[in-house]
Amino acid sequence: MITNQLALLMLLSIPEWSSALIRPVPGISTAERDGRTLHRTKRGWMWNSFFLLEEWTGSGKQYVGKLHSDMDTEDGSVKYVLTGDGAGTIFEIDEKSGDIHATRRLDREEKSSYTLSAKAINKTSGQVLERASDFIIKIHDINDNEPKFSKDTYVASVPEMSSIGAFVMRVTATDADDESYGNSAKLVYSILQGQPYFSVEPDTGVIRTALPNMIRENREHYQVVIQAKDMAGQMGGLSGTATVNITLLDVNNSPPRFPHSAYHLSTPESAEVGSSVGRIKANDADAGVNAEMWYSVLDGDGQDVFSIVTDATSQEGVITVKKPLDYESKRTYSLRVQVTNTHVDPQFGHLGPFSDTATVRIAVTDVDEPPVFGRSHYIFEVDENAPPGSSVGTVSARDPDATNHLVKYTIDRHTDLERLFNINSNNGTISTLQALDRETSKWHNISVLATEISTSLQTRVPVFIKVQDVNDNAPEFAMYYETFVCENAKAGELIQTISAVDTDEPVIAHQFVFSLSTVNPNFTIYDNEDNTARILTRRGGFSRHEMNSYLLPVVISDNDYPIQSSTSTLTVRVCACDRSRNVQTCSTEALLLSAGLSTGALVAILLCIIILLIPVSIVIVVLFAALRRQKKKEPLIISKEDVRDNVVSYNDEGGGEEDTQAFDIGTLRNPEVIDTNKMRRDIIPEMLFPFRRISPIKDNTDVRDFINCRLQDNDSDPTAPPYDSLATYAYEGNGSLAESLSSLESSATEGDQDFDYLSHWGPPFKKLADMYIGKETQRET
Repeated sequence: MITNQLALLMLLSIPEWSSALIRPVPGISTAERDGRTLHRTKRGWMWNSFFLLEEWTGSGKQYVGKLHSDMDTEDGSVKYVLTGDGAGTIFEIDEKSGDIHATRRLDREEKSSYTLSAKAINKTSGQVLERASDFIIKIHDINDNEPKFSKDTYVASVPEMSSIGAFVMRVTATDADDESYGNSAKLVYSILQGQPYFSVEPDTGVIRTALPNMIRENREHYQVVIQAKDMAGQMGGLSGTATVNITLLDVNNSPPRFPHSAYHLSTPESAEVGSSVGRIKANDADAGVNAEMWYSVLDGDGQDVFSIVTDATSQEGVITVKKPLDYESKRTYSLRVQVTNTHVDPQFGHLGPFSDTATVRIAVTDVDEPPVFGRSHYIFEVDENAPPGSSVGTVSARDPDATNHLVKYTIDRHTDLERLFNINSNNGTISTLQALDRETSKWHNISVLATEISTSLQTRVPVFIKVQDVNDNAPEFAMYYETFVCENAKAGELIQTISAVDTDEPVIAHQFVFSLSTVNPNFTIYDNEDNTARILTRRGGFSRHEMNSYLLPVVISDNDYPIQSSTSTLTVRVCACDRSRNVQTCSTEALLLSAGLSTGALVAILLCIIILLIPVSIVIVVLFAALRRQKKKEPLIISKEDVRDNVVSYNDEGGGEEDTQAFDIGTLRNPEVIDTNKMRRDIIPEMLFPFRRISPIKDNTDVRDFINCRLQDNDSDPTAPPYDSLATYAYEGNGSLAESLSSLESSATEGDQDFDYLSHWGPPFKKLADMYIGKETQRET
């Protein structure tokens, strides 16, 4: 409070400020009041700024300043009015004295200045003595805000092996205080944690490396704490801090190295090609792509038998089998293996070499192996029709182990279902069990098994047997020929060209010879010597009346050894032709005419056939009419209520089989069917047997007796259907207490019912009674 009053006194001591606060009142001057006539002088208010310190901590209201008008004679007639920013809320004025006070603490960071307007009026008349004029109240800043960083935690990175002063990142803090007033907002950066590895520039906040060649493999993560302090870093200034997490990025500065100079591995001789023998791994302290390695075989006696590949996931070298192994041939192998970085940075080449070598020794272990055939497959040939027991060929297998166990041979019968072949179990000789036919199958593929007698280890080998052809089939016609000769044919005329086929397979090519078995007076054959032949006439004047067809035996021979021949018969029909040798008819009419039948005889034959067909037609018509009459017979069930979807409830609990009173089988009878003279629909009606009445059944008869009685009647009935017919006795009679529940034909019986009783059933059935009684009334109308 004292400070504020002193500040006010200092302001008042300044002439400019005092004239602003206390000034003559515009209006009549002093000379005019003394009786001298002077002109009215109109003056304007000239305001300067008021100043107020923020965050005032004194008690009561904070004094700002005083307003005074020259027209205020301090008699209480002048009233001061304040308007503008915060008037009445933040700032208030004493109407009488013109003193201005702040009602609460002010923060410059919220609002740095306030513009207000003041005027003086006559309290009694309300006349404006001083027109409104604006003035400004400025809030003076004090250092009440600490610097703040944009983040509490920063993340940065820098490559390892960087030189001193390498840029890491820049951090920035801000201060809400007034930068133009004092040092309240002047910041200075310093490092509180992270030395001696990093440093920060005081003015810019740039973080740089402070040590050269920092190695990620030694330490990867660093935490640096940066401080920003105002008041230019002087004592008493406010400060704020931020944390920077710095990570060293990896570079390829660590070469790969094998942890051992030699490795020992082993694998069984039965290991398949491509299978893994073992893994070796070199160490690389780098990370990511800088740690990727590539393995290779430099030399060694096993470089043709083994190979090494790189596992990209584990960065291991996987040694695999390149060729089949044999313990009996070679038992140990040696490899010199090299590992190299795939991404080498020339900048750090002086730290190399970025490769390393190691020796790998591989021992092959013995395995009891199955027999091994001398070949991967066998191909044999055998003549067809060779007698059973003929030798086809020999397969051979041995035990590759040093023990050299005995081997026996068998044929896999799944590959020889017809059992055509056999094999000697001791020496592997394959022989035939049956004669083979090349025309049936040219090749036979079987599998032979070789089994060690002591260990039962087994190996199979495919055997392909080709059946050699033997000339055992005679040639024959290539197709069926329909040959004809015209009645007007002349001698030497071509009537057919024939060819032949042979299922045998010749060494070079087929060569057939055609001839006639005997000299034929009607036809001759001419061999074209190209496996075809021509059939020619030897004479003319053929007649269908004399001979309608001729049989011509043709002999066909091949040229293989032994020579095979066959006789095929060619049928030559005699036909009527025109002059152009086009066939007109070779029909049955020609045969009838040749038999001497005249036209009149043919007509007589047709009349006899018609007379024989007339009685047959009459019988068919009579049978058809009888069937139609039979279809009009009444059905077995003639009652409207006897519908098959009726539901009869017999859910009364009885006393057992002896209780014949509780179960009434009256509903199982059909008196109307029994008494009336109705015949069965599945037999011929009213023809063979008279009507036979069924024996009556006593009342309250047991169901079993009822069924037995009906069965006996049916068995003794000569008109009963065959044994595979179904006889049903569960017909519901007219006198049954169980009415039909079916809705079928309900429209036909609806008119016979009386619905008057519905009107006596009370209000719940009134709507139903109106519907049916009204409908019945309309029907009667």
